[in-house]
Amino acid sequence: MAENKNRALAAAILPLVGGAANVTTVVHCMTRLRLGLADRSLVQDEALKAVPGVMGVVEDDTYQIVLGPGTVARVTPEFEALVEEERAAAPAPVPAAVPATAGAAPEPHPVTAEELAARGAELKAERKARNATPLKLFLRRIANIFVPLIPALIGCGIIAGVNGLLINLGWAPGVTPALGALASGFMALIAVFVGYNTAKEFGGTPILGGAVASIIVFPGIGDVEAFGSKLSPGQGGVLGALGAAVLAVYVERWCRRWVPEAVDVLVTPTVTVLVSGLVTVFGLMFVAGQIASGIGTGADWLLENTGAFAGFVLGGLFLPLVMLGLHQALIPIHTTLIESQGYTALLPILAMAGAGQVGCAVAVYLRLRRNASLRRTIRSAMPAGILGVGEPLIYGVSLPLGRPFITACVGGAAGGAFIGAFSMLGDTVGSTAIGPSGWALFPLLAGNQSLGLLIAVYGGGLLTGYLVGFLATYFFGFSKQMLTDLNADVDAGESGEARAEAEPTDAAPDSPDSPDSPDAPDVPGTSGTTGGPRPGTPPAPAPAPAPSS
Repeated sequence: MAENKNRALAAAILPLVGGAANVTTVVHCMTRLRLGLADRSLVQDEALKAVPGVMGVVEDDTYQIVLGPGTVARVTPEFEALVEEERAAAPAPVPAAVPATAGAAPEPHPVTAEELAARGAELKAERKARNATPLKLFLRRIANIFVPLIPALIGCGIIAGVNGLLINLGWAPGVTPALGALASGFMALIAVFVGYNTAKEFGGTPILGGAVASIIVFPGIGDVEAFGSKLSPGQGGVLGALGAAVLAVYVERWCRRWVPEAVDVLVTPTVTVLVSGLVTVFGLMFVAGQIASGIGTGADWLLENTGAFAGFVLGGLFLPLVMLGLHQALIPIHTTLIESQGYTALLPILAMAGAGQVGCAVAVYLRLRRNASLRRTIRSAMPAGILGVGEPLIYGVSLPLGRPFITACVGGAAGGAFIGAFSMLGDTVGSTAIGPSGWALFPLLAGNQSLGLLIAVYGGGLLTGYLVGFLATYFFGFSKQMLTDLNADVDAGESGEARAEAEPTDAAPDSPDSPDSPDAPDVPGTSGTTGGPRPGTPPAPAPAPAPSS
């Protein structure tokens, strides 16, 4: 009955604030439901105040509905669920029909970069629909926990690299201790941030998740004995924090269901921290510590004994893993390795997938000399691709073309095998943070050898990925029919006016400017082929075009 009451109150509030389409953010504090609204004028203030259970409204930076302690914590997840349900049930927009001339046969239309970008967006939408499985949705939630930590990992990782260089050179001895503290402070407390984000993602109170996870890094935990041995601060790391916070969320939900609202604010936080904290200390820390140790040992064994083969597989299959939504399972593994060893040796290998994309794009640029539109897209996206931002090249070039996406993966496999081979020789290249790749990863390199050797090995892997991706795409990335369809004289022009049909020339003019590439989605999707029907485009506004034969 309590759950029905809370859901009924949420259902009464939602239409009075403009519905799910008008709600941009949902959070709560001790007494208020705080909403971000797209259009404030859609809110029915007086009707909202008259809803039983609503004690009042306050307008500040967010629209705040006063529900009272205990009640707000129960109504908020119901409100969020209703918002998601309403958005999911909203009908998709119907695309406008393209006018066609009755009885007229469609004229041949050369493929432009804009059409390829549209095709890439369609492929991403299809992949997203296929990836909405329980496992992949769970992995996406795990990624949502760790992705917000990436900026701090990058910043602290670069500071650690600079500090190491200064120490090796003997420079600025008065500053290096402070830089070391800056670089290490976040990693010493990363479990707290993981616990906070985990509770937030799974629908609990974030600060309670952080409070339970803080037990793991508290120095006094070293005085506690579990399973016959003393615990150590940080044992279990981010995995222990993840498990502790998830447990805290379930304990909190149980309390919200059974604890009377009058004492909820006192009892629920106490029971949540006490129960989940004791389970963490006397169980989760030991188990998570064993798992974290196993991950580190397994990664070391894999690279030391099968480095070239492992690098080939990981570098070649990383983008397909992204297409399937399975790459998110690697994020906590990376973080665990960084926390335990100081770097992750897997990321430089996976970064070779981007190198294969760059080599592929260069081959496409040279093979399709007459497709000026696509060549402009490549020129504008190439700097970002070299710096490790591969989405514009993936969605604007290789993925919608189909076969070049596969040959780009071959380049990534070759680069991964190169770095993996050096791991077998004892020269392990790692990264102190996750997120960057390409040339942007150079400042974050770390490993068991000198910085110069690490740079040489990683740079050699990039060059290998570029070269093999280029050669594989140049010689095997196109069929004769693809070259016929794609290698046309296409130049949309700056004014947007279409040219009249003309006889093909020997070569298309190569514009020196580089307009912005089409917007690209965040992550790679599924590959396609050019053998199917192309996306349609409205007729060009050219006056009296000559009839085609």
